[in-house]
Amino acid sequence: MATNFADQLRSLSDTALGALIHLRPDLVVPLPADVSALAVRAQSRGSVARCLDSLDEFTLHILDAARLSRDPETILTSVAAITELAAAAPSADVRAAVDRLRARFLLHGPEDELQVTAAVDEVTSPYPAGLGRPADYLDPLAAALCADRAKLRRTVLAAPPASRAVLDRLAAGPPVGALNAAAMAEPVRWLVEHHVLVPVSDAGRAPRPDGELVELPREVGLLLRRDTGPLGPLRPFAPTPPSPVREVKSVDSAGAGQVMEAVRITEAMLEALATEPAAVLKTGGLGVRDLKRLARATGQDEPTVALLLEVAYAAGLVGEADASGAGRGAVSSRAAGGVDETFLPTSTYDLWRATGIAQRWDTLARSWLVMTRQPSLVGQRDERDRPIAALAPDAERAGAPHARREALNVLAGLPAGTAPSVDGVLGLLAWQAPRRARGREPAHRDAMSSAAALGVTALGAITSYGRLLLADPAEADPDPLGVDPEHPPTGPELARVLDALLPVPVDHVLVQADLSVVVPGPPEPELAAELDVVAEHESAGGASVHRVTAASVRRALDVGYGATDLHALFRRRSRTPVPQALTYLIDDAARTHGGLRTGSAGAYLRSDDEVLVAEALADKRLAPLALRRIAPTVMVTPFPVARLLGALREAGYAPVAEDAGGAAVLTRPKVRRSAPRTPLAAKVADQAAPLQLAGPRLAGVVEQIRRGDIATRAARRAPVTVRAAHGQGVPGLTAVQAHGQAMAVLQQAVRDKALVWVGYVDSHGATLSRLVRPVSLSAGYLRAEDERTETLHTFALHRITAAVAESEQG
Repeated sequence: MATNFADQLRSLSDTALGALIHLRPDLVVPLPADVSALAVRAQSRGSVARCLDSLDEFTLHILDAARLSRDPETILTSVAAITELAAAAPSADVRAAVDRLRARFLLHGPEDELQVTAAVDEVTSPYPAGLGRPADYLDPLAAALCADRAKLRRTVLAAPPASRAVLDRLAAGPPVGALNAAAMAEPVRWLVEHHVLVPVSDAGRAPRPDGELVELPREVGLLLRRDTGPLGPLRPFAPTPPSPVREVKSVDSAGAGQVMEAVRITEAMLEALATEPAAVLKTGGLGVRDLKRLARATGQDEPTVALLLEVAYAAGLVGEADASGAGRGAVSSRAAGGVDETFLPTSTYDLWRATGIAQRWDTLARSWLVMTRQPSLVGQRDERDRPIAALAPDAERAGAPHARREALNVLAGLPAGTAPSVDGVLGLLAWQAPRRARGREPAHRDAMSSAAALGVTALGAITSYGRLLLADPAEADPDPLGVDPEHPPTGPELARVLDALLPVPVDHVLVQADLSVVVPGPPEPELAAELDVVAEHESAGGASVHRVTAASVRRALDVGYGATDLHALFRRRSRTPVPQALTYLIDDAARTHGGLRTGSAGAYLRSDDEVLVAEALADKRLAPLALRRIAPTVMVTPFPVARLLGALREAGYAPVAEDAGGAAVLTRPKVRRSAPRTPLAAKVADQAAPLQLAGPRLAGVVEQIRRGDIATRAARRAPVTVRAAHGQGVPGLTAVQAHGQAMAVLQQAVRDKALVWVGYVDSHGATLSRLVRPVSLSAGYLRAEDERTETLHTFALHRITAAVAESEQG
């Protein structure tokens, strides 16, 4: 039947063949050599299974109807037989489902002689529509009972209530149940004794009196389904779950608020990680204690922190570094990590932090959409009853990106503002692709909760910028060169839409009398950097609050600000009058700042103020430094400068380091970073994306397959000696024509200007045959004309395997 199948594909128009490839793009990965190879691939188990995975519940029911309605002798069915079996559904919907199956070549042939592709039976349940096998196959006594319809009805009506419950359960499908190993339960025993159920073996489902399973014959199942129809309840259209409808503006506003929160928490988490790096576990991942510490630092629960940490890692904002601070950055180093490795923000984090909120969120959201991680697994137990750690290999799930797109596409397919429940979304997914949704419920629930935490959805509905996030340029771009001005990239558009929803970044603050600094909106990156230096962060939200303290002023002086600079900064940034208390605080800190100087001795401590030196020497808090006075204004310590500075500042002093020339050394604290990592979204974009064929691409694929088919048929017309030289089996031929004989044939053909069949190996290693008229034979090349295409070809002589004059073909 493979030849007939290939002939049917070959008879299709280019448009119809292109439609098949568009519906089943895996058929051309890699590109088949000809239509026959395409036919073989279209009937393979893997390709048929992938095609079935994309079909909805109703179409799969109609495919079951085709399997059930096949004639036992011819194994053929018809549209009329399928429609009769699916009489519970409108005939137009049944016909549409049949057309979908025929377009995918799961059903092929004329309408009155349809054949189900053989691999369908191999990759689907052996019980179509949940019905068992015919009674005459299972047991003669059961067949005799089913042959008498009246007796069968009386037997079913006479079944005890417990036995009837068993029948109803098996009639709903699947029609097979397991027996108790010790003894057969009484309800099942009654059904077996009355031949309503048939014992079968677990191995091969063969009928056996002492089998471990029982099977409900098909005739009994059809009788029990008299109210719902042979195929059971049919739903031609997707169910519509009860869903409230929100205002689109409210959804977008709530989502924008969550976007700001997600970005803020991510930044706070990475800052906490930079302050105190977390060790990489030996088995890979982040320890439970470190996760709890990050949760306390950000004020969030552990699942939220685990999600944002996974997303930040996928975005290239977090990486591994060894104890010396040199970055590793590779994902594979996680499994080999130990206490000598730590998780740190990468240098990419500094660039990310300097961009706007919309761009920062776009980086996080796109990385989340494509990352092969399932954050909801963090904290759960693996098969060895060990907790799964954040960033550990155990949380890897290859199907996670597809599950996220499936869940979000359901929301995107509903009217704007529609907010179905999670169970409603799962119900729609179960109808749209029941084979694919089976077993994916945890992944879909994880996708919904993660989307809400990131702000992709809000109030249960997908946001307008969330729809743009889902837009795939590869699907919308019909231009192979990707330069179609009517289909611009979606990235800038997403940021533009989100920017319009977010509060405008502010460049000013409100300084209060209690030295609190209120930022009435998201701060600009430059303002945020300044606040990180001169104030302590207290609370976040739509308006964040910071506070200026003596420690924060000293920190600003340490990094190079002077008192004049700080006064100017607050006058420029504050929309309220600068409190006098703040002015005094800055002046007092600046007056004492640098009063003590340190250097290397280990380290020395000096001051022009002898009283201050004596005070430091007598301070018991500084006793561990072992200070020793070597001059009225100079003391030394065996400890390094960094420790001396830290101890002095903890004791309330305001020292400043100086260089060998006595100049003050004012520097920002060195920030440790791991090596930069490529964001996962960029890696996915660089890799081969799922094949999307449309327009010129699709036409080019069809044309290539047609050309290959023509070349294959031409090769079959070649003489047997040429085909034998290609390694094809030819009965009665024991040797391949020698290369010298081929050269002699070609030389004679050049003199006679005769047509010759030439067999050769092309640059890709493929063996081909061509009927040509030789023009010249010199310099290691044969030049010949193909009269059919009016093309001049050049063949390298060492690639020619055989040559036969057309006149000798017999």
